[in-house]
Amino acid sequence: MNKNELVDCHDPKCPIHGSVKTRGALLTGKVVSATAAKTAIVEIGYTVYLHKYERYLRKRSRIPAYNPTCLAAKAGDTVQIAETRPLSKTKSFAVVDVIKRA
Repeated sequence: MNKNELVDCHDPKCPIHGSVKTRGALLTGKVVSATAAKTAIVEIGYTVYLHKYERYLRKRSRIPAYNPTCLAAKAGDTVQIAETRPLSKTKSFAVVDVIKRA
């Protein structure tokens, strides 16, 4: 999605049009829930090596991320999230791009 097309965003917490800056981690994952207002739960899959068994273990992490209205990611979308300052009690990430719509 082209960021120049999204011009009618007046959200102060939007990382693209607002005043919130991104820093640190840039992760890609799948939205598993977007029912809460302006929040998307993004699931990130990763592997951990177990030295004892000489094998890899697949794990996943569910990260609550701020979902701006200009992007409006829905469940099933593949998104890119970036680390920000704490936006609420649980949200320190924000959706910056929708890679693939469901």
